[in-house]
Amino acid sequence: MRITSYMSSAAVAVSIAIASSACTTGSPVVPAPRPLIVQGAMDTEIRKLAAALEHPVEEHAGGWTFWVGTLDGYPVVVSKTMKGMENTAAATALGAERYHPVAIINQGTAGGHQPDLHVNDIVLGVEAVNLGSFKTPFRARGAGTNAAEWSPMDLLMSEGSAGLDPRALTMRRLHGDEGLLAAARSVRATYTKGRVVDGVIGSADVWNSELDRIAGFHEQFGTSVEEMETASAAQIAASFQIPFLGIRVLSNNITSGEAYDRGAGDACQDFVRAVVRAYFRRGRG
Repeated sequence: MRITSYMSSAAVAVSIAIASSACTTGSPVVPAPRPLIVQGAMDTEIRKLAAALEHPVEEHAGGWTFWVGTLDGYPVVVSKTMKGMENTAAATALGAERYHPVAIINQGTAGGHQPDLHVNDIVLGVEAVNLGSFKTPFRARGAGTNAAEWSPMDLLMSEGSAGLDPRALTMRRLHGDEGLLAAARSVRATYTKGRVVDGVIGSADVWNSELDRIAGFHEQFGTSVEEMETASAAQIAASFQIPFLGIRVLSNNITSGEAYDRGAGDACQDFVRAVVRAYFRRGRG
């Protein structure tokens, strides 16, 4: 399938069927409903949602996979982004061009940044931040390095070199969509495996295990969890003006010594399914 295709085969089939019916009956053509894209990086983060789709059509573009169908009767595309910021940004752009979604939810597992959050708690991304974009101060050779002195760098702030623009030495905060947040909050009480809280999702192609560095992120930027995808998806969704929300379940929390739970990803998918239903029922889409 060509990457430049703007419509999925499923959408094309639906459109042809509608057009044929209109030609026969003289009824006006009704456009196919726009889907909501639900993203996850790994099989453990998308397999339940993909398996729950009604009449799914599997599509591929490069190394990325999309399952097109309906979830509880609502149009949904499940997207396997693969791990990391670059993979997720590419998958988000492809999904935006192919399916013209009404909204995007990036969901999956994450590691905790604060001790009062526990495994299976869910964080709704009121904001997402890129924890991999920093400028280091000058240090002479042999002077070592100190990550505590690094400054955040907003690469979208300046057309020129962001590192030379003092206005760019700030953390860009990518905000979750209020409509998606309202839908997620409305089904908060249905989740029984932990708490559902508002928070900040930090993303980078880095696995942080230094407790002082994690504490620094939490204190300086308010991060609740960290992972490797949400901020990049949020940035691309914003460029397409598509409503976006990150939803992350804690699969482990190094700050409190809580070990990895393999079942956390399934719990998050169950909650996200409820969010999708709530979003469409609230008249979105």
